[in-house]
Amino acid sequence: MNLIWQGIQNALLLLSGGDPEVWQITLLSLKVSGLATAISLLIGLPLGTGFALGKFPGRSFFLSLINTGMALPPVVVGLVVSVFLWRSGLLGSLHLIYTPAAIVIAQTIIAAPVVTGLTAAALQQLDPRLRLQLLGLGASRFQMILALWREARLPLLAALMAGFGSVISEVGASMMVGGNIRYQTRVLTTAIVLETGKGEFARAIALGVLLLFLTFLVNLALTWIQQRGAKR
Repeated sequence: MNLIWQGIQNALLLLSGGDPEVWQITLLSLKVSGLATAISLLIGLPLGTGFALGKFPGRSFFLSLINTGMALPPVVVGLVVSVFLWRSGLLGSLHLIYTPAAIVIAQTIIAAPVVTGLTAAALQQLDPRLRLQLLGLGASRFQMILALWREARLPLLAALMAGFGSVISEVGASMMVGGNIRYQTRVLTTAIVLETGKGEFARAIALGVLLLFLTFLVNLALTWIQQRGAKR
């Protein structure tokens, strides 16, 4: 218990003291995971909408693949991305391995199925008659989709939060494709693993507190938007 309390105190000291390395790690974590979540939203929102509203052969099969992808092990994603980005890999000429871009790619692969699956589930819960009513009132297909997104905005925001949560806390893929390089690809989760391996438990706990605090702030903002929309 004393170790945990010491870790919390260290976290406050690291923030108030302006430790440049800690701030760099924290900002990189937010930047990488935020970008991966944004890309996942750009992929998952239209893809999930297509699965929810479309009628095509193999739809159930592809939805099953998406739902399976929601439980993708990060280490497996890290392995696959590493194989492609390695110098002898298919995309090795891009020299992305052990860069923040590689972490973004891996985290996007992790978060995209989560956003896609939850988006499809959210839109499938809406009354099918709503689509017919919107089209009957003269709305174009694009206008209908916008209206459905607005109607399902609360679960869609939950999908966004789930996507962010799946990447800000993952460590396996970030470690494998980023290499945990100091001042370059070290994020909060990989830094926690490093400090724990060194036996620096107080510093590891301090970084863990920062990670939880960062995640809480992001989700607090998204929840505020969600609940504000619920009152309308």
